[in-house]
Amino acid sequence: MMTDKDASGSSTATAKGIGARLRRREDWRHLRGRGQFVGDIRVPGMLEVAFVRSSSAHGIVRGIVIPDEYRDQVFTARDFPAVKPIVAVPKIDGFKYSEHPALATDRVRFAGEPVAMAIAPTRAMAEDIADSVLVDIEELPAVVDTVAATLPGAPLIREEWGDNVYVARDAEFGDLAAARREAAVVIEREYRMNRQSAVPLEGRAILAVWDDRLDELCVYTGSQSPHQTRVGMAQVLGIEERRLRLISPDMGGGFGAKRVLYPEELMVAALALKLKRPVRWLDDKREHLLSAIHCREHHHKVKAYADARGRILGLDVEVYVDAGAYSHWPNSPFMETGMVAKNIPGPYDVPSYRCRSYTVATNKSPIGAYRGVARPAACFTIERTIDEIAHAVGREPWEVRVENMVPEHAMPYRSITNLLFDTGNYGESVRRAAGLIELAGVRARQKQGEADGRLIGVGFAAFTEQTAHGCGEWVSRGTPVIPGYESATARMMPDGSLMLMVGIVSHGQGLETALSQIAHHELSIDPARVSVRHGDTQVSPFGMGTFASRSMVMSGGAVARACRLLRAKMAAIAAYAMKCEAEALRFEDERVHGPEGSMGFDEIGRIAHLRQEALPPGMEPLLDVTTTYEPQVDTGVFTYATHAAVVAVDPDTGKIDLLDYACVEDCGTVVNPMIVDGQIIGGIVQGIGTALYEEIPYDENGQPLATTLGDYLMPGAPEAPPIKIGHMVTPTPHTEYGMKGMGEGGAIPPPAAIANAVRDALRGLGAELNETPMTPQRVRAAIVAAAEGTPSATRAHREGEVVQ
Repeated sequence: MMTDKDASGSSTATAKGIGARLRRREDWRHLRGRGQFVGDIRVPGMLEVAFVRSSSAHGIVRGIVIPDEYRDQVFTARDFPAVKPIVAVPKIDGFKYSEHPALATDRVRFAGEPVAMAIAPTRAMAEDIADSVLVDIEELPAVVDTVAATLPGAPLIREEWGDNVYVARDAEFGDLAAARREAAVVIEREYRMNRQSAVPLEGRAILAVWDDRLDELCVYTGSQSPHQTRVGMAQVLGIEERRLRLISPDMGGGFGAKRVLYPEELMVAALALKLKRPVRWLDDKREHLLSAIHCREHHHKVKAYADARGRILGLDVEVYVDAGAYSHWPNSPFMETGMVAKNIPGPYDVPSYRCRSYTVATNKSPIGAYRGVARPAACFTIERTIDEIAHAVGREPWEVRVENMVPEHAMPYRSITNLLFDTGNYGESVRRAAGLIELAGVRARQKQGEADGRLIGVGFAAFTEQTAHGCGEWVSRGTPVIPGYESATARMMPDGSLMLMVGIVSHGQGLETALSQIAHHELSIDPARVSVRHGDTQVSPFGMGTFASRSMVMSGGAVARACRLLRAKMAAIAAYAMKCEAEALRFEDERVHGPEGSMGFDEIGRIAHLRQEALPPGMEPLLDVTTTYEPQVDTGVFTYATHAAVVAVDPDTGKIDLLDYACVEDCGTVVNPMIVDGQIIGGIVQGIGTALYEEIPYDENGQPLATTLGDYLMPGAPEAPPIKIGHMVTPTPHTEYGMKGMGEGGAIPPPAAIANAVRDALRGLGAELNETPMTPQRVRAAIVAAAEGTPSATRAHREGEVVQ
């Protein structure tokens, strides 16, 4: 049942618990410059690292020439015979085996690949030494075009494969042949989402320090999943995990790019082991754009079948994902392909569907997770297609959208691709989004026209976001690691204050604040008296980390469970001391109240730690609980939203201005509405970057053409329109408090909503854009092509009509 009480949906919201708009406690240190990032840490005797990188996209390494004076300061793969290559092969039939050497050995496969590393007391000195190293590479033909890479005769990145496809999959559901026969309208399109980089404010960073006293290597690194990273790093380096400690201090964003086992980080750790000296590497923006994981490069071919009202009868899709040169650990690139194949049907009741997918190797940086992971491309494809269906049948796109959506009464609903939508009212989110942008007023403005000649357009895009995935979902994806649970330790101190140790990492999500609100909800403790510790593998219990819109559901669930177990022991101590039944007690304002008195948390803490004789007979001392949590369903719980964009397009220059933007989102019960709104806004701005600005193009030789922020454009505050947010609250029955994840949702639909708005603006000119980013050049090219009547195989046609 959808509620609308407030943004939290909690009927028990308090000033400090679930539903409270507490300010983020993390902001105090960051706004005062008192955070501690890897770049802030100084260790005596620390050496700085600079990498020697391949200038060629593809070639055979014939030799590495190191000047004599620097032979003790430059290291190649030969200096680390015990370091194993990175191997990430998912349990997917047909996925081809490959190895990713931490430093290139006999071959380089993308421009920017690390070949050697130089050390010096300063970064500038290390870069000078790296610049003096000569790498002799015999160049080979570069594989750049994703689709062309799959054709016979294409140059091969790995000869032993026989082609350039990591894996090809073909899945069909329902009766697509019947959809073809019955269709009144057929829409055929090709969509492209071009390559991006995550570009967090803080790039990759690692400081590795050998500790003789503890006989361990301590690695400070910006990792979203330090426990998982430790596992992978230990395997590659050949060191026992007990002797490897990872600490993620403050981190300037991650967005998925910091959940990868990077060669650079491995080699810095290997060098610290070798030299027994502190070694640090901080990547600059050029290195980041060159060699950090890229994302988003998709090419989709779609044929959609619909009836005369625009109801979808079937979808026939071909998907190409450019995965780059190597399979990254722990997910592998198939996660991107598998997710897009599952999510293209979107929130719609699609009766038949076929998807042929190709995960393609090219001579580019490896592709990996970035906020939204495949769903922005899936959303772009289905939402653009929905609009074209609506245009073909002469109806408003938002109305066709609603009629195709899974209705509220059908929940829970299993989609054509076997996704289990748990709760929601998808159509209502569309209607509310239309209201927020005042659709009737926009249509009236369009008819009136603009004095400056700009063309006004409005577009919608809806999506579902699978969050808090359990074990079964990860198994179905074949990932090498199954992150289906999360853990937490709740430890009450002798003075009654509380420490929470968790396996997730808060790096901008406000999780230190939100988790303390969970503790307040369960124990009545003031959030200011709760310390949250995370990011240290020797402090927190083993956990999977922060990604996939999972942290609040999974870690919040683990904290809730740990606090309840702690509460039960506290109640037993208090009941024994006050000579009453535990069931008669209530927790309020950091006191346990009984029928005839009360005890403070500090009194209970002292008994548990310092006055063992006052414990109930047989009870062990301490107030310390560790537990794990996973939702009641392992298929994940589904957040959903509809976004609406209003644009003005200058047909003479191709410039797109965002006039208005609205989002109506339902992520179940909201713990902190202020944090949720911030996450939505941040995600939308990143989605605007995908839609209008961000792209790393490559030339025919495999050279990236955007390796500085002068070439790689990103949206800033002036490019962000006013953003209206509406909340619907449909708690799920499968998680603690009915929470759903929402961290990625804001970034998923903006490209589709903006593209639909641009299409709406340009309809009178017959132009459309089906590629991101929608730059002024691409807008002008579309307008010119439409004016010239350039034949296109992407227009709508009635069944039986020949497609030109």
